[in-house]
Amino acid sequence: MTRIGLISDTHGFLDEKVFSLFENCNEIWHAGDFGNITLANELKEKTGLPVKAVFGNIDGQDIRSLYPENEIFKCEEVKVFITHIGGYPPNYNKRIKPLLDQHQPQLFISGHSHILKIMYDEKRNCLHMNPGAAGKQGWHKVRTIIRFAIEGKEIKDCEVIELGSGELELGIGDLHWASTTAILRGRQAPTICIGAGQEDRELGIRNWAF
Repeated sequence: MTRIGLISDTHGFLDEKVFSLFENCNEIWHAGDFGNITLANELKEKTGLPVKAVFGNIDGQDIRSLYPENEIFKCEEVKVFITHIGGYPPNYNKRIKPLLDQHQPQLFISGHSHILKIMYDEKRNCLHMNPGAAGKQGWHKVRTIIRFAIEGKEIKDCEVIELGSGELELGIGDLHWASTTAILRGRQAPTICIGAGQEDRELGIRNWAF
């Protein structure tokens, strides 16, 4: 099983809580807009974890020389596609649509919007994740990250974590809510959308299998 810490749109600010929240992860994935190379290096050095990442539209050449625009790879038996500006089902970015057709990932990750989304695309048999923005710059109302695991073909143990000024509270609360039950397949998988005043928080969401 591979445990993933998913983060995006830090814009030069890295909350210290991230280090402890990702301490049990095996890898960190960043969906772009680091903000600067210092933050990218700090994320890797302080966690001691490998970082898979893409550059975002605000990232300079220092980031672009290290990370690609698109990252396509297999994690266990799940094909993953990460890019910064990608849209979401069914409103994908025009640049992304032919790449999704070509590569047919089971997990598509993007950032940029500063709105956390977890959505299942039934047509493509693909789960979309956008972890929202972990940084302070932007119009989002809450800073968020995601933790999840991949085991074989299964995407599981998905947790949405809000980063705030208080202590992290486990359970159903203002800062953190996690799933508790059930493998969800196909159209059973609901949408989570957080940010910009949108509050569609559905509990009991944990696992997706392909």
